[in-house]
Amino acid sequence: MPVPWFLLSLALGRSPVVFSLERLVEPQDAAHCSPGLSCHLWDGDMLCLPGSIVPALGPVLVPTHLQTELVLRCHQETDCDLCVRVAVHLAVHGHWEEPDEEEKYGRAADQELETSRNASLQAQVVLSFQGYPTTRCVLLEVQVPAALVQPGQSVGSVVFDCFEAALGGEVRIWSYTQPRYQKELNLTQQLPDCRGLEVRNSIHSCWASPWLNVSTDGDDVRLVLEVSQEQSFGLSLYWKQAQGSSKPWWNRNLTGPQTITLNHTDLVPCLCIQVWPLEPDSIRTNICPFVEDPRAHQNLWRAARLRLLSPQSWLLDAPCSLHAEAALCWQALGGGPCRPLVPLLPWENVTVNKAREFPLLEGHPNLCVQVSSWEEMQLQECLWADSLGPLKDDVLLVETRGPQDSRSLCALEPSGCTSLTSRASTRAAYLGEQLLQDLQSGQCLQVRDEDAGAIIWAPPKQKDIHKRWALVWLACLLVAAVLFLLLLLKKEHVKATTRGRAALLLYSADDEDFERLVGVLASALCQLPLRVAVDLWSRRELSAQGPLAWFHAQRLQTLQEGGVVVLLFSPGAVALCSEWLQDQAAAPREHGPHDSFASSLSCVLPDFLQGRAPGRYVGACFDRLLHPDAVPALFRTVPVFSLPSQLPDFLGALEGSCARHPRRLEERAERVSRALLQALDGCFQASGDPGPRCAIEPGTGDRT
Repeated sequence: MPVPWFLLSLALGRSPVVFSLERLVEPQDAAHCSPGLSCHLWDGDMLCLPGSIVPALGPVLVPTHLQTELVLRCHQETDCDLCVRVAVHLAVHGHWEEPDEEEKYGRAADQELETSRNASLQAQVVLSFQGYPTTRCVLLEVQVPAALVQPGQSVGSVVFDCFEAALGGEVRIWSYTQPRYQKELNLTQQLPDCRGLEVRNSIHSCWASPWLNVSTDGDDVRLVLEVSQEQSFGLSLYWKQAQGSSKPWWNRNLTGPQTITLNHTDLVPCLCIQVWPLEPDSIRTNICPFVEDPRAHQNLWRAARLRLLSPQSWLLDAPCSLHAEAALCWQALGGGPCRPLVPLLPWENVTVNKAREFPLLEGHPNLCVQVSSWEEMQLQECLWADSLGPLKDDVLLVETRGPQDSRSLCALEPSGCTSLTSRASTRAAYLGEQLLQDLQSGQCLQVRDEDAGAIIWAPPKQKDIHKRWALVWLACLLVAAVLFLLLLLKKEHVKATTRGRAALLLYSADDEDFERLVGVLASALCQLPLRVAVDLWSRRELSAQGPLAWFHAQRLQTLQEGGVVVLLFSPGAVALCSEWLQDQAAAPREHGPHDSFASSLSCVLPDFLQGRAPGRYVGACFDRLLHPDAVPALFRTVPVFSLPSQLPDFLGALEGSCARHPRRLEERAERVSRALLQALDGCFQASGDPGPRCAIEPGTGDRT
């Protein structure tokens, strides 16, 4: 038994069911009529030229209903084409014309009228079929015997076999009589694809179509395509939108079996899959498997966004169509639920990606849009806050007008709309008089007019004059405090610039010759705008406090003042650093009571290991005594200068932001360089013996 199209369309949803389709063996088109009618199919196709509607003279046949049915036109058992059978139901329209008054009593007129009423009624029915890749028009001639011609009554139907159609496509069918006595009937339907088992087995073009399965694995969705190893096919993911349009998302050409994994967050109800073999005129199979997936509907609302287009228009942006309604509400600054406007605006149906308007004169940051679906709130956005700034401490006044031009005012609050003349213990009632003054003085913003049901005003919540003056005085005091702070900071900066930057020198007391070099360098640096600290000049404090305590105090003071710690490397200092780096847990060897370098390593090494040294430390060594490459790599994360060859850069690093005059810096570097060269030359024998020959001069003790 043939299966009506509407039953088949239900079957070919998410899970196609096997139905037995009627098979036609006649290769030619044919027409069939209801009992009592006679019909004839004109050979060949015709042009679809419907023309204009003409008035009906007497009773005529008109189409009243279109019905379709899916059949298979088979050339062999497994070589069939999908075909759409169309049935046009016909009825009689209009009445027999009565004769004119003059002819009413004439015998000839009576005979002519009687002859017309005993004649059969004829009509030419046009069927137009439009769908990829076929467009056709056929003409059916129908004759109805006089006994069945009753005005306003159905006379039966005429059936056309059949229009061949492409699988998975969309077809549109029109029907009208010629000449046209009324508007044409039309019908648009989606045809099944190769997922129907009988269709797949009966239509040769479906044999090569990839077979697609959709499975869920935890939070992931897998698309499994079962094809042969050599077969190439196309796979497309797209969003099916309103009115049959689609928006592409992902498209690939693939070969062989494939498994595509999608994250569950990508699922939306209108996400569809299209698959087809890469062959000319191949059948495309479409499936939309997530229409009823609860996760897909949740993701759709998460992806939906409200956007403001103008002060009065906005839209709901979403990848799929939504059943939604929207209304305006007022959001107070202190939080709480968004209060619906009074009188209530009706909820309006929302179309996705289409501009909507509300009856507003002006936007306000506290006005918000609420969107609900099936009476459940889904979205709320204060769209005007993005363009007009954050929420304001305003109240909403609603002015309603009654008979004889009377009016009443109330303020929208969480408890409802409070009258301004009320003695209730609410904030709006307490400020009622002030709010009325604001309204009368024209300081309120009108956001909705009377045509929308009421005038809505937005005055400030508190416009007390004393509070405004208090805010002005507070602002003045704040500006004064900022100016005073800036003056103090500038004074401290000038003071620090005058005193010079602090520099703490750390060195290993290898011998008296090296100590002499350190003393010369420290004395030369003191002639610059630098405040130099070195244990060579603080033996008394060093003996009293101990090397470690003295270093801690000097390092803390130097870094707090924005100064710098200078590590002077010598062969002994390098050996000591290497010893610490090799075994930090081992106890250090014994050093002199005045050797602060050995004691300082327990604090210096963590700064370098933890990346705190840059900007706070610099390194230096003396020409001909030590090459900078001999310094351990850990300490080369800060600049290491060779003196006196790199004195300008060294002094620039010491002075930092205070080094504003390059020419003056070069002059200072030249003075320090002369002093160091003289001291270095004195520490090497003229005969070529590289050993030092100078001793520290007497009298080098504590220097203040």
